[in-house]
Amino acid sequence: MTESSRDGVQSWTESMSARDRIRAVAESLREPRSVNWISEQADAAWSTTNEELQDLVDQGQLRRVEAGETTRYQPDYTRLLFEEIRTLIEENTREELRSELAAITEEIEEWQATYDVETWKELEQSLADGDLASDELRERRDVITRWEVNLEDRRLIKHALELYSDVEAAREQRSNVADRVRS
Repeated sequence: MTESSRDGVQSWTESMSARDRIRAVAESLREPRSVNWISEQADAAWSTTNEELQDLVDQGQLRRVEAGETTRYQPDYTRLLFEEIRTLIEENTREELRSELAAITEEIEEWQATYDVETWKELEQSLADGDLASDELRERRDVITRWEVNLEDRRLIKHALELYSDVEAAREQRSNVADRVRS
């Protein structure tokens, strides 16, 4: 038993299969990466990594990007966007999404009033202000991060609300087709 296992903490190589580690690395990519890079990060054999990446491409979860003589992989960002929107619609009522949108807007308006700025970029520019103490700098950096996350969440929620009726209609149509097949 390894020392980390005895302490109750397992490394991810002990707690996840090589294929699961490869998928975890591939799903978190922010830029195209090579098989070698992904293999190293996942602590997996090159052949296993290459095979798993090919499977992920075949499933539509990754895209292959040719960069000179090197093949790189990245998530299918369009698919991820639609999956996030679909999850929002499936896990929330229309009213819950509206409430979250209102809460996000309220929080941004509070930051705008507190810091007398219109955007997170203006707040970011204030970090160069020589009069700020270290705790104020940390607080503003934290607010900037949360503000950026809120804007992304707000964008996704707006998309979800715009598509809510269409998704409901598609679900109903799928249910009606299933009912007819059973009859």
